[in-house]
Amino acid sequence: MVFYFESDVVQPPVTLFMGIDKYENEDLIKWGWPEDVWFHVDKFSSAHVYLRLRYGQTIDDIPGSVLEDAAQLVKANSIEGNKMNDIDVVYTMWANLKKTQGMEVGQVGFHKEKEVRKIHVPKRINTIVNRLNKTKRAADINFRAEREQRDRKEREDKKQILREQKEKEKAEEKRRQEEAEMRSYNSLFTTANMTTNTENSGYDSDDFM
Repeated sequence: MVFYFESDVVQPPVTLFMGIDKYENEDLIKWGWPEDVWFHVDKFSSAHVYLRLRYGQTIDDIPGSVLEDAAQLVKANSIEGNKMNDIDVVYTMWANLKKTQGMEVGQVGFHKEKEVRKIHVPKRINTIVNRLNKTKRAADINFRAEREQRDRKEREDKKQILREQKEKEKAEEKRRQEEAEMRSYNSLFTTANMTTNTENSGYDSDDFM
């Protein structure tokens, strides 16, 4: 079961989501998307909240208002963090999450610490949390099937781009050949390369006797 929340602080609205428990978090860690940004309260247990970016976007493209919504949602879903002021929320791209043997269910590390960012949350802002909770919905998701469908579409899109590129290259090559043929054809009829029967070639066709 996954909980979805809609953040309308930007248009079009973006979706935040999180697993119902640590076992769902494990599936989200395993079958996340390259476009997913992971959020968690620093140094305390909390929900794993995700933001799914559009294809081609990076972590630098997240508006500050969306970051605040995500941070408030994470804080509100942390037993310890929700009771405290002045906490930090860490976030990073899904690809930077690292799962090693021996880690507990739902526990995660990072491949590169320098790619982990942090946002300070001075206190809980109820207006934000209440706004997000009003949009809350639950859904059963096949994480693996969703990821495989995403990867399949990416492969198809790349093939289509490659086909279009090859067609463009063929069209460009044809255009260059046609231009080269036209230049060659035109050069045969330039004034400099043409002769007439009035030119004195040193031979008079009437003097045959």
